[in-house]
Amino acid sequence: MDTLAIFGLQFVLSLVVWGVIAKWSLNPWLEKKSPHEALYWLALPHAFRHIGMVFLVPGVVAQPLPAAFANPAAYGDLVTGVLALLALIALRTGWAGALVLVWLFNIVGTVDLLNALRQPNVVPDFGAAWYIPTFLVPALLVSHFMIFARLLRRGR
Repeated sequence: MDTLAIFGLQFVLSLVVWGVIAKWSLNPWLEKKSPHEALYWLALPHAFRHIGMVFLVPGVVAQPLPAAFANPAAYGDLVTGVLALLALIALRTGWAGALVLVWLFNIVGTVDLLNALRQPNVVPDFGAAWYIPTFLVPALLVSHFMIFARLLRRGR
């Protein structure tokens, strides 16, 4: 099996597993929380998105990733992480603009991940960072979806 096929298989299987965890375990637990608290827990993992800066670190990736991928992925993750952290603070303190920050971080973060996923040419060069897109990105995509679902449900 070639590298891209292995990557695709791992990505899809992780997405399925995270989806099952979300549907059967996380969602029932979150339904018992207030809307702001549920959004807090869903946004929390995104506050660690600064980890994506590793795409700029030689030695972690197998060889320098193309700048067209590495820079937007790394800085998109950094911006998303900072926005998520601000959203967490806003949700916990009851700031009136909390939902605006949640929308903003969720849109920016989703676009960042989708942009990175449309560049499969970098897959062979991920090196030790391989686990970010095959394990963490599917979890982040599932939580983005869950956040959008809650925000849209709240809007109705």
